Amino acid sequence: MARRGLKICCGVATISILIIAIVFTSLAFTVFKPKQPDITATPTGLQDIQFTIFPNVTLNVTLDMLVTIDNPNHIGSFKFENSTAYVNYHEVVVAQVPIEQHLVPAHSKINITTFVDLMGDKMIGNPHFMDDFLAGSFNLTSTAQLHGKVNILKILNLHATAYSTCEISVFISSQDIVSNCKSKIRV
Repeated sequence: MARRGLKICCGVATISILIIAIVFTSLAFTVFKPKQPDITATPTGLQDIQFTIFPNVTLNVTLDMLVTIDNPNHIGSFKFENSTAYVNYHEVVVAQVPIEQHLVPAHSKINITTFVDLMGDKMIGNPHFMDDFLAGSFNLTSTAQLHGKVNILKILNLHATAYSTCEISVFISSQDIVSNCKSKIRV
């Protein structure tokens, strides 16, 4: 009789362990599967636009930027270190944007407001400047790498880097700005 009870107990324990393993495996491949963060840099306006032709051609522009980092992961927070984003105009760096360290909790979103001072002399010195100016828009590209750690369930810390690339179009006459961003993370 004791042997039969032991067999039943072992059988129930084995089935319970199998069920728990199946549940955790299915959750790992669905709900808890690491997802890419969504990093967007949205220009919110233009400030201090100064363009002079005489006596020298000069350009000073400040862009207001809203950087949004959305962490869709249910169990992993992301803490990144101080970083710098770069704004390029036809592959020439025309601005550097400091990004201070932050913690993006699991399944949440943070907004970082910053300002970008474009280096007008580098834009004006670019051979594409006059064509873009006459066309009425400037196409810029911003890139950022956020190095940090992903913390899973406050148990496991993994090094991770989030990459973001944004295509930004600045329309001169309407002073409108349109951006399209793509991001990914490497753990």
